[in-house]
Amino acid sequence: MDTKLRTLLAMSVLLPGIAQVSAVQAGSEVSDDVVAQQRMMLAKNTAGKGYGPQSPRDIDTIAGSNKRLFGAAAEYRAMNLCNIHFHKNAEHKGGEFTQYAGNGDGHGYQSGFEYSGKLMAAELKSTGKGVCPSKHGALTPGDTIEVHYVHSSAQVKPGPTLNSCMNDAIGNPQLRVETQVFVLVNDSNALDFTTLTEHGEKNGLHQAVNIPGNTGTPVQYAGSTTGPGYNESGSPFQVSWSVRPRVAKVNVDTVGQWCEGNVFKEDHAHGVRNLVINPELLSAK
Repeated sequence: MDTKLRTLLAMSVLLPGIAQVSAVQAGSEVSDDVVAQQRMMLAKNTAGKGYGPQSPRDIDTIAGSNKRLFGAAAEYRAMNLCNIHFHKNAEHKGGEFTQYAGNGDGHGYQSGFEYSGKLMAAELKSTGKGVCPSKHGALTPGDTIEVHYVHSSAQVKPGPTLNSCMNDAIGNPQLRVETQVFVLVNDSNALDFTTLTEHGEKNGLHQAVNIPGNTGTPVQYAGSTTGPGYNESGSPFQVSWSVRPRVAKVNVDTVGQWCEGNVFKEDHAHGVRNLVINPELLSAK
C-alpha cells in the first residue's frame, strides 16, 4: 500500500475538515444555509465521477440509487481488528439516536445525533471534570458517542489511525466497521469502556472480544469511510457497515481512563460527517 493511499485513508476519519469560508468561528452554530451549501458541494463534487455509496446514513431507511457495487466484507470475527475510535454524537441516525444535536460549528463538532431516550438525574450528575478533553471540549455525563470497531481483511494488528488497517501485501483490503452508540452516565454500575475495547487473538486473528451483543440486530449496508473532511467531497473507500440500533450506557469515568492510554493512541472524540441524504450517494442495501 503506497504512502499516499494510507494517508488518504487516515485523513478520512481523523482530519476535522478543511475550514469552510462560510463557517463561523468554533463554538458557534452555523446556519442551515451552511449545511445546505456543504450538501450542494458534495453533490457537485461527486456527480458523474463514479463514487460509491457514502456514509453515514439514516439506518431506519435503507434506500438509495447508487449503482457502484462491491462485495460485502466477511463477518468481523473472520477479520482482524485494526482500530477503535469514537465520535462525539452519533454520525448515523436511527434506532435510539434520532435527536439532532444541531448544525454545530461547520467542521463536524457539536453536530450529529444524540441518544433520544431519557436518563435519570443521578446518571446526569456532574463528575466534577470533563473527560477526553480537546480544543473542541470535553465529554460529560449525558453525552452520546459512536464507537467504530474497524476491521480489515489484511494481516494487520490493532494500532493508531486507519493506517493500521493497511499493509504492503494487500493494496485493497476489505474493511468492516462494527458500530455501537453509547450514552455516557455517572454510574459505576454501567458498562466499563476499558472492557468494551479489550482485544486479543482468537484463532489467529486480532479480535475485539466484548463488542455488545444485546443492542439489537445490526443494520448492514454498503458505504464509505466517514469524518467531516468529506462534508464536501466523496470518500473513495469502500466499507461494509454494521450499525446496532439500540444505545448502551457506559460509565463516563471509564471512557476517560481509556483516553489516558490505549494502543490506538486515541485521546479525544472525533467530529462527525454530515448525514448523507442524497439518494445518488446511498446504497439500496
